[in-house]
Amino acid sequence: MEGQKDSEQGRSATGRAVALAHLLQQECKNLLELYVSAYLLTSVSTVLLLLIQKERESFLSNHVPEGERLLIFDLCTDTPSSEQRVGHAHSALSRCLEMLECLIAREVAELGEDIEGEYENVRNTVKDRLGHLLHSTGALLENGEDVCAPLPDFQCVQGLDEVEGTGSFAMKLWTFKVLLELSHWSDMAAHALRLLHSEQENEQEF
Repeated sequence: MEGQKDSEQGRSATGRAVALAHLLQQECKNLLELYVSAYLLTSVSTVLLLLIQKERESFLSNHVPEGERLLIFDLCTDTPSSEQRVGHAHSALSRCLEMLECLIAREVAELGEDIEGEYENVRNTVKDRLGHLLHSTGALLENGEDVCAPLPDFQCVQGLDEVEGTGSFAMKLWTFKVLLELSHWSDMAAHALRLLHSEQENEQEF
């Protein structure tokens, strides 16, 4: 009975993580669209605008950012289990949170804390939601075996070596790429969690 109760609790926890991941998916896409329309498209040339729109449209159709990636690393095995896929997405989203916190700190330092537009509100919601999802997936992985090793420590200056300020195009493009990665990895997390939850449901039937 106790084993059955633990199994049911595990499925319930995974189901909650799936729901969180779905919410994060939609909020990340909304944040990306808000940033592009509110900040990025107002300060680029026609040629760069076309390139940005192409990359955004490609991502929305394929869910994989084009061009130079800020965050890419391989799974630790060629045949990963569902738990390892969740761990892989968890590690990537942990790095995404670090990058998001970095860009928020940069924006606040340059623009102040009093700016509370729709983009800023959604950005803060995404940050909180991401933190909750990381907590949930971390709990799911506590007793997992063969989970991939975590990524190396992140330094906020990484990727910002040539960025001179929030108002510069380089900073805006870096922010755009961070949001692309966040959207991509939230998709990957949702997919991995759905797979894990489905496997747990199937195990219950046997």
